[in-house]
Amino acid sequence: MDGAMGLQTLLCVYLVSLLTLQAMPVLGLATGRSKSSEKRQAVDTIVNGVFIRSLKVNCKVTSRFAHYVITSQVENSADTAREVAFEVEIPKTAFISDFAITANRNTFIGDIKDKVTAWKQYRKAAISGENAGLVRASGRNMEQFTIHITVGPQSKAIFRLTYEEVLKRKLTQYNIIIKVKPKQLVHHFEIDVDIFEPQGISKLDAQASFLTKELAAQTIKKSFSGKKGHVLFRPTVSQQQSCPTCSTSLLNGDFTVTYDVNRNKLCDLLVANNYFAHFFAPQNLTNMRKNLVFVIDISGSMEGQKVKQTKEALLKILQDMRPEDYFDLVLFGSNVQSWKGSLVQASKANLQAAGDFVRRFSLHGATNLNGGLLRGIEILNKAQERLPELNKHASIVIMLTDGEPTEGVTDRAQIQKNIRNAIQGRFPLYNLGFGNDVDFTFLEVMSMENNGWAQRIYEDHDAAQQLQGFYNQVSSPLLVDVDMQYPPDAVSALTQHRHKQYYDGSEIVVAGRIADNKLGVFKADVKAQGEGQEFRTTCLVDEEEMKKLLQERGHLLENHVERLWAYLTIQQLLAKRMKAEGEEKANLSAQVLKMSLDYQFVTPLTSMTIRGMEDEDGLEPTIDKSPEDSPPLEMVGPRRTFVLSALQPAPTQPSSSFQQLPNRVTGVDTDPHFIIHVPQKEDTLCFNINEEPGVILSLVQDPDTGFSVNGQLIGSKARSPGKHEGTYFGRLGITNPATDFQLEVTPQNITLSPGSGGLMFSWRDQAVLRQDGMVVTINKKRNLVLSMDGKATFEVVLHRVWRGSAVHQDFLGFYVLDGRWMSPRTHGLLGQFLHPFDFEVLDLRPGSDPTKPDATLVVKNRRLTVTRGLQKDYSKDPRHGAEVSCWFVHNNGAGLIHGIHTDYIVPDIF
Repeated sequence: MDGAMGLQTLLCVYLVSLLTLQAMPVLGLATGRSKSSEKRQAVDTIVNGVFIRSLKVNCKVTSRFAHYVITSQVENSADTAREVAFEVEIPKTAFISDFAITANRNTFIGDIKDKVTAWKQYRKAAISGENAGLVRASGRNMEQFTIHITVGPQSKAIFRLTYEEVLKRKLTQYNIIIKVKPKQLVHHFEIDVDIFEPQGISKLDAQASFLTKELAAQTIKKSFSGKKGHVLFRPTVSQQQSCPTCSTSLLNGDFTVTYDVNRNKLCDLLVANNYFAHFFAPQNLTNMRKNLVFVIDISGSMEGQKVKQTKEALLKILQDMRPEDYFDLVLFGSNVQSWKGSLVQASKANLQAAGDFVRRFSLHGATNLNGGLLRGIEILNKAQERLPELNKHASIVIMLTDGEPTEGVTDRAQIQKNIRNAIQGRFPLYNLGFGNDVDFTFLEVMSMENNGWAQRIYEDHDAAQQLQGFYNQVSSPLLVDVDMQYPPDAVSALTQHRHKQYYDGSEIVVAGRIADNKLGVFKADVKAQGEGQEFRTTCLVDEEEMKKLLQERGHLLENHVERLWAYLTIQQLLAKRMKAEGEEKANLSAQVLKMSLDYQFVTPLTSMTIRGMEDEDGLEPTIDKSPEDSPPLEMVGPRRTFVLSALQPAPTQPSSSFQQLPNRVTGVDTDPHFIIHVPQKEDTLCFNINEEPGVILSLVQDPDTGFSVNGQLIGSKARSPGKHEGTYFGRLGITNPATDFQLEVTPQNITLSPGSGGLMFSWRDQAVLRQDGMVVTINKKRNLVLSMDGKATFEVVLHRVWRGSAVHQDFLGFYVLDGRWMSPRTHGLLGQFLHPFDFEVLDLRPGSDPTKPDATLVVKNRRLTVTRGLQKDYSKDPRHGAEVSCWFVHNNGAGLIHGIHTDYIVPDIF
């Protein structure tokens, strides 16, 4: 068989988005290994026969737009097939635009298309159970792109990955950080960075964390002159060795390039091919005085290192405040308290008193986030009303929290509305989310709605430095109410051109299209308010200078200006889409999709398939990027492996043995109420999921076996517009790919293998069905019990409603009767609770309903307000059910379930 024809299976890649200000790939190769020794730790790759012949990264930066091409050539000199992994870490803000694999003189190229089809392929591949594979968030600002392939004997493969992004200026410089970890000595290793900046380069440096100063001087070549800068790192094999006689590599760490451009001109306006980019970063301006309110979470979950590091950072920030600034501190737990309750000047005495207040405050209670923010905003608003001169200052609110709202107003939509109404566009709100337990999307949307941004603070030894680093970015406002104006008849498709504040060391970038024959009248006017005076400037295009630039950089400049505009436009549309709903969100999605396809970017609405490569099911490899931010996590699923030789892959190892888990009945029923029985606590937790009819939710997903259960919601027969009404499960899809088992259950029918015209039964039937260890028992007009190889038992309960009802429809309940043998990695809204977990109920107190007391639930290092109530469990009595007393977790199970409930929405019942 030809090597190209031997290509097997499917690549599926998930990339998790999170804002970053750097360009950071990591270059590496997992050690080669035989398929028959997957569980064995790999030995030296040269001995195993697999080695990296060459590994190169080429980065071309043109006016802040960075274009990366990473190329790796891998050779297998062994007489048997070897598996290798191509690993690249890229920024979470970057868009992949091309990927190719070359093997046996055949090149397979990526093709970007609508995400829907590729998502279905991913789902099918993810449950196939063949091999293993992953792409995961890596560290704070990165996502790891990993491809596993099998390289045939005496064969080679070449990988080429291309991605692009706009570099963002941070603290007076642009950063390109390349994470280097080849895991072996490389015959030809090279990092080549080429920079072209029309304003001229003012500084350029390059360093490697893994090199001594002496070795860095020998191996890193850097130079810049005028508009051009160049960095070359090309160590020999001996220079890569960790010691003179070692076969291990010292290349393990960050390779960093930093630079900035000349700022001697106020205008930096670039025009090419009817597109423009305007870079605005004026220098030599006076720092504006600022009104600053810190709003700090002091709930119980901040205990330990979090509160210690928060206090450390606050004390350092207080030391750095200028005497002309005004400030106050607000603390929120169950209650809200402020230091002064009004703005005071940052005098030496006030700063000393504020420091004493910070050192003394203690933690208590839940999380009244809404109350804390409103108090901080009120302090700023009242101060500006009482002292009109403070209106000329730059006002800022900075809020830090490590959890989710559990006290006072807890509905997120209502909180966002309250904050918008209180701020009314007057000043920015910056939200800092401490750790992984925050609803970061909620914080991000709230910041964007109020002219700020959100940043995650990672729980680590340097959390205090992260907090200070954020403050340094906003500590020196130079301008407020920045309005960049362009002739309306000459430009279109502008990116964001109004900004609430401009800070020292940053940069504002605006891009757009110029109408045909309008270059002669094109100009940019900038208006803003500075310290004590208005700021105005006008920028005109220097056509002769543009012609010279085009001659110097040619097509590359034309291409990069347009792609810079496309990149910024897509990023800003995605940000708007996060806070949009209904028709507005659909329109924004359509715009993002069209631009992503036009410019061939892998974005949250597109996927890349590798043309010409198919698995045994005819599916193509798929590269995906997930839409919203999430904390660092490992998204591990079954891996498909490419085979780049005529040999078939060796048999895979059997799955690891299942872990026996405590038996517990867990289920979901009625509107839909999720009931989680926890035998070891002799207690029960419950929560609701409020979603629209038609939404499909993942209930159980076992990545080790591929077994899954998804449920689709239905609503009432007649719905009242604008009114929330109950939803119920009206359709269940149960699949076990190991045996090609599929079962679709509705209140009308039970269908085996629905996609291939399988057997159909009604609820009037009494039947027992058997297929490869799966046993389905239908109990007439009552329930259905599914047993899987004696390892798990599930129940579907049928609920009939009164035939004459004009509102309600028949619906289903679903229960896990026995999940002891499900994989420890099982997830889903129900599946995640088949794992042992601990919780504690504290502070029992009266609730708003005298018959339903409230309490504080401590679970996963979070403190949640819960309410005692009753639900019905129909697992033993499908007709009448049994009342179960449980602690109800509000807000769609927020804080109890992993992530947020929308993470469990899937596109297909199977």
